[in-house]
Amino acid sequence: MLIAFNKPYGVLCQFTDRSTPPRPTLAGLGLPPGVYAAGRLDYDSEGLLLLTDDGGLAHRLTDPRHKQPKTYWVQVEGEPQPAQLDALRRGVELNDGPTRPARVQRIDAPALWPRDPPVRFRKTVPDAWLEITITEGRNRQVRRMTAAVGLPTLRLVRVAIGAHALDTLAPGEWRRLA
Repeated sequence: MLIAFNKPYGVLCQFTDRSTPPRPTLAGLGLPPGVYAAGRLDYDSEGLLLLTDDGGLAHRLTDPRHKQPKTYWVQVEGEPQPAQLDALRRGVELNDGPTRPARVQRIDAPALWPRDPPVRFRKTVPDAWLEITITEGRNRQVRRMTAAVGLPTLRLVRVAIGAHALDTLAPGEWRRLA
């Protein structure tokens, strides 16, 4: 079984949490029993999470050797300059080494659900939206990449993993893919 799930902001992509106080998890969100996340999506990120009950499929979806492209809509603080976008396209140096080149383009603000809490708004600081596609999946990679070029991430929504897309799923909704 393979499921596409729209992970809400502020939810861990696991079923238990041992922290005090516990944070919201996937438990209780109406997912079928026996599935687990094939990959990760940060607590403060939103969007497409694939879940499966098939260990082999989970491995194929997450193993870096398979280079599954992951596409994100990223709201950044600042006005992206050509040199910053080119740096992301070439790959940037992070503390754990250089990233692979990314596909990056500026996009109009997408029609998304409201986030709770909302992204902070500052009248004197512009923001912009980028579509970024990467083929690796390091911890908080997109956030670290945009920060490395001087464009801190304000909101991050994963919209696709390989051929699987978020499409019209609202936060907390899921659909069976296979």
